[in-house]
Amino acid sequence: MVDGAYENVASSASGMDRALEAGQGIVQLAPTWVPRAFCTPGRRIRLHPDDYFPFAQGRGGIDERWLSSAVRADNGPLTGANEGLSLVVDPDGGALLPFDEFVGHHKGEAIGERLWTQHEKWPMYSKFFDNQQALPFHVHHTDEKAALVDKPGKPEAYYYSPHMNNHLGDQPISFLGFQPEVTTDQVKARLMRFGDGGDNRITDLSRGYRTQLGTGWDIPSGVLHAPASICTYEPQAACDVFCMCESWSNNREVPEELLWKDVPPEHHGDFDFIISLLDWEKNTDPNFVTNRFMAPYSTAQSLADGETAYVEKWIVYRSPHFSAKELTVRPGQSVTVTDADAYGLIAVQGTGTLGNHDIAAATLIRFGQLSQDEFFVTEAAARAGVTITNRSATQDLVILKHFGPENAELGLHV
Repeated sequence: MVDGAYENVASSASGMDRALEAGQGIVQLAPTWVPRAFCTPGRRIRLHPDDYFPFAQGRGGIDERWLSSAVRADNGPLTGANEGLSLVVDPDGGALLPFDEFVGHHKGEAIGERLWTQHEKWPMYSKFFDNQQALPFHVHHTDEKAALVDKPGKPEAYYYSPHMNNHLGDQPISFLGFQPEVTTDQVKARLMRFGDGGDNRITDLSRGYRTQLGTGWDIPSGVLHAPASICTYEPQAACDVFCMCESWSNNREVPEELLWKDVPPEHHGDFDFIISLLDWEKNTDPNFVTNRFMAPYSTAQSLADGETAYVEKWIVYRSPHFSAKELTVRPGQSVTVTDADAYGLIAVQGTGTLGNHDIAAATLIRFGQLSQDEFFVTEAAARAGVTITNRSATQDLVILKHFGPENAELGLHV
């Protein structure tokens, strides 16, 4: 049985020091693939077509790639030892280094003293979620409710990258929150139908939104959501806590155990407790679009530099827990871009250099092979400025950048 994509994973202080020094504050990350038993892969995350089902029967297919992740996935008893965890590439070809241990070893030198002092870990990650159908209607717990199962809460956000969507899947409509007039009794009645078999039709109470590529949504913890069948870039808090509330999705039943997955044992069967997981005010907000929809806008530095050699835009900016930018470097251009905080990044188009690293958006990756599309930039390197060169004479180099909580630069301009 395949446990994970890589066998050569080991902690090494010398390797961690070597990676940071050789990359001048920028380290390369190996691709992190995550299966989900309740999903059908949309086949847009650039994994080889033969490799979407590499795990044992019942594990499901790979429909997620986790980015800059210092946490492990929670996929039940068969979850691999390092499933969901990013791995730092040793420039000398040694063992791959667990990213959580890399951060713990370098502390503030890696993520900045502010984040290390406040969190003592890298407190977010991003992912590509890539499902052929919509995901079941579900909710992620608030900090208060997640603490009952010894986990943190999980707010998240979506950006629909045009570069990752050559097709829109079977249902490019997201159900988010509830219609303002919906009552808790109506929701409870649908939840109680979960175990009856078939569809409990809870999304009848929601609102559907057509996907607009190049835009996104802010989804605080406590807000129900059924993301569309889009390959979605998702910055989020570093946790894998959830409660599935829809009994039918992807043309199949959702296991009832997922309704109670992160519910304390003493509350199993208690539908009022499930209702208590919901932030009712945010779910029924009549101004949901105004308060949650995100259209990109240019950063202050991008505007000041004239947006000829490059354009950088804020794409995730409503949450205090994380933020994200999209950087586009024009063909043949070399630019130096500064940031206030450490960040992870993924290239989605083009080829060039990132500091002293080669960077190239992936076209086809075999399960277990490395790539040159994902990196982590330490705070010191970000503040000194990262020089990015687009080697192509014809196509843009496009990079998505994900930041931790309370980005200092974002706070100055929003």
